[in-house]
Amino acid sequence: MTLGCPYGTHRVLEPKGVFPQPALRLNNDFSILYDNEILIEVEILNIDSASFTQIKHQADGDPAKIADILLKTVAQRGKQHNPVTGSGGMLVGKIKAIGSALQQRPIQVGDPIATLVSLSLTPLRIDDIIAVHKETEQVEIRGEAVLFESGIYAKLPSDLPQKLALAVLDVAGAPAQTAKIVKPGDTVVVIGGGGKSGLLCLHEACKRTGVTGKVIGLSHSAAGIERMKKSGLPVIPLQGDARDALWVLHQIERLTEGRLADLTINVVNIPQTELGSILATKNRGIVYFFSMATSFTAAALGAEGIGKDLTMLVGNGYTEGHAEIALEVLRENLHLRQLYERTYA
Repeated sequence: MTLGCPYGTHRVLEPKGVFPQPALRLNNDFSILYDNEILIEVEILNIDSASFTQIKHQADGDPAKIADILLKTVAQRGKQHNPVTGSGGMLVGKIKAIGSALQQRPIQVGDPIATLVSLSLTPLRIDDIIAVHKETEQVEIRGEAVLFESGIYAKLPSDLPQKLALAVLDVAGAPAQTAKIVKPGDTVVVIGGGGKSGLLCLHEACKRTGVTGKVIGLSHSAAGIERMKKSGLPVIPLQGDARDALWVLHQIERLTEGRLADLTINVVNIPQTELGSILATKNRGIVYFFSMATSFTAAALGAEGIGKDLTMLVGNGYTEGHAEIALEVLRENLHLRQLYERTYA
């Protein structure tokens, strides 16, 4: 029996001794499959929003150039690990082979699954890029990937279209963590509330704060404001630039009668929104940074610089039951499901 490290360190080529996520290069030669690995025939890459935004900007919005950047990254690194943002995304495909040590798992060859670990740590080989969908940040490919023994995944539900489920599962940690930390009566601000993860967070925030709470969704675009209005949620929509920290402060003061937010959730895909998130939050409140565009140096030093005493949390893409919680949002909220189906399915 040839067993690799459960965490995948046996696939690290450079530098030796580190884990797959921070590694510079992984072994994506799948001619040999370790007994505790799952081989996946990849169909779709769902690039995380911060990474896709950066790649799209670098490529001047040209799908062919986006494809070329992705191919070069994977060829150089053996994984889709954006060297600028440090983030990846996740994938959907069908199980092609299951290592002998994992045969007891409730999956079989041919099952459609979505990986719930980042592409930045997933060994990947791209044979061909079929299509780049800029509007959904999804890329259709032919290729293969490996899931390590420790890697988490979800079998795709039968009641939701594949592309829709993928879009939701990619950001499943955000609404699930929101559900954990929002309390009845809280005032919650979601920065990036009109986006893919933001709308799911708004649903959970409204559900958990109840009738005594207040939920504010901030979006830079008119389209994001319109999505919030169509969500069927009792959200106060606010349009503006979250990078303008003083503007954010004054608007949240106005909407909360000076009390500010108990909890601010940041899910935007651009940098320089850290201080706005901090200023929107009351002393001893919580700021949850889910965005991969976050500079935690800017957040820590920014809070120190303005003398703000609060708890800042790093968004973890995994929490127990996160896939089920995220998918259930679309079953609970018909308005959101219709919005997501129009965009992603």
